[in-house]
Amino acid sequence: MFYQTFLHFVSNLSAIAVGFLSVVVHWIPVLKKYMDSSHQKRTTFSKRERLPCIAPLLTTVEEMPQMVSARVRGHFPKWLSGYLLRTGPGKFEFGKDKYNHWFDGMALLHQFRMEKGTVTYRSKFLQSDTYKANSVNDRIVISEFGTLALPDPCKNVFERFMSKFELPAITDNTNVNYVRYKGDYYVSTETNFMNKVDIKTLEKTEKVDWSKFIAVNGATAHPHYDPDGTAYNMGNSYGPHGSCYNVIRVPPEKVDLGETIHGAQVICSIVSAERMKPSYYHSFGMTRNYIIFIEQPLKMNLWKIVTSRIRGKAFSDGISWEPQYNTRFHVVDKHTGQLLPGMYYSKPFVTFHQINAFEDQGCVVIDMCCQDDGRNLEVYQLQNLRKAGEGLDQVYNSVGRSFPRRFVLPLHVSLNDPEGENLSPLSYSSASAVKQADGKIWCSYESLHPEDLEEEGGIEFPQINYGQFSGKKYCFFYGCGFRHLVGDSLIKVDVVNKTLTIWREDGFYPSEPVFVPAPGTSEEDGGVILSVVITPDQNEKNFLLVLDAKNFEELGRAEVPVQMPYGFHGTFVTI
Repeated sequence: MFYQTFLHFVSNLSAIAVGFLSVVVHWIPVLKKYMDSSHQKRTTFSKRERLPCIAPLLTTVEEMPQMVSARVRGHFPKWLSGYLLRTGPGKFEFGKDKYNHWFDGMALLHQFRMEKGTVTYRSKFLQSDTYKANSVNDRIVISEFGTLALPDPCKNVFERFMSKFELPAITDNTNVNYVRYKGDYYVSTETNFMNKVDIKTLEKTEKVDWSKFIAVNGATAHPHYDPDGTAYNMGNSYGPHGSCYNVIRVPPEKVDLGETIHGAQVICSIVSAERMKPSYYHSFGMTRNYIIFIEQPLKMNLWKIVTSRIRGKAFSDGISWEPQYNTRFHVVDKHTGQLLPGMYYSKPFVTFHQINAFEDQGCVVIDMCCQDDGRNLEVYQLQNLRKAGEGLDQVYNSVGRSFPRRFVLPLHVSLNDPEGENLSPLSYSSASAVKQADGKIWCSYESLHPEDLEEEGGIEFPQINYGQFSGKKYCFFYGCGFRHLVGDSLIKVDVVNKTLTIWREDGFYPSEPVFVPAPGTSEEDGGVILSVVITPDQNEKNFLLVLDAKNFEELGRAEVPVQMPYGFHGTFVTI
């Protein structure tokens, strides 16, 4: 009985850790020793000085529940009709209690509505149980990734001591991304909770617990979708036989109107290489027929996470970068749930966002934004991000960069294949997959960018023309350049010709680019890019930017007289 209780305790706390790490992604372009595709040479990056202070982008703002009309400069295409929905942290204190880490802030939901060339804006704080409990008590009641909730000050000394041994509440502060299941939209982090949202009003309508439907302790905030609406995701589970990474499938349609994720199934479970130290992951890859899971040496020490409250430490204390382990690729047939026998390895790296993956000539090709060093969680402490002057420069120059890389995984490797030779048949990629004496396939990457990207601070938040090119061979992706601790440019990358097209405006900080296809076109870049652009300068306006995705020229901007914090992810929903 004690063992079962202990395992339940482990699973709950581990799910919390996964949830808060979700956001890591967003802000860790961390690459100290970048290597190019052919020679894997070491690259030195120039340091930046006199970075502008961005503290106003990382402070509490007021919600704007009433719709505000935006002032449009230039024009928004008449065909662009729908909602740009985004989420991210927007409140960083309750009473005298303050959050320590950027990822801890309470979810603020944003909505830009576009119709016939006009634009309106509204925002609301997600009325999660966490937000409401903190508000009622006027203090931080539920722990977050980098902030440990302190015992109730109204309790006596003994009660406060004993509270360290109570099971903690799991946060439902879903501040990472909008996701879609069976036609409904939810805001998600990576704990076992999601919050269903009415996208017209931004009101929470229902709280959904993954663990009530399948044996997982959460799921990522980056699911993938088949053309028919079938959703795939991944989530961890913990039990007597160790930790597992589970591939989840959710059917595309409802049987009853009141359904949420009913019918969800675990179609494959992958055993963790270390029982009590599973890898953290933020996303995964998917082709037409396969799921690709990256087991990377960013580890969650379950024992440390379990004892964090007793030790007076935040959950983040249980996360560690352990480059003595290589990174491993697992490939799963998403139709049968079978884990393929291939053992694919590479040198240690961390990835938070996959760009795209596809199949070609008996291989899986997977493109990702990669970092060679996973030790930078602490840099996103709010006290670091809010620095100015030399202190801010030192923080930025202590981190590295994130760059796009391609790996090729041959699917049909036999015992007769020669050792020491590249098994990739793809003439257009310098990525290699070499069979070793022990049967493992050693994978070396191809860089998908020109050297110019190094001067742009690397790239993160990759997006593609998902509806038409997810799981297919493609040419373009879009992301944010990071010459600061948050994105300071928008970049279009041509992965075939390895060229960049850049949009930047000094003093302004664009968010994750969202591609919206133009009606009636099959061109990969036939459409527009939407990005919310904000500034710490109180004399300037924040705005929604629309770019022509083909030439990256500005079509227009919709200015709103509202303060906004820098957010994470979002989606476009056609009206």
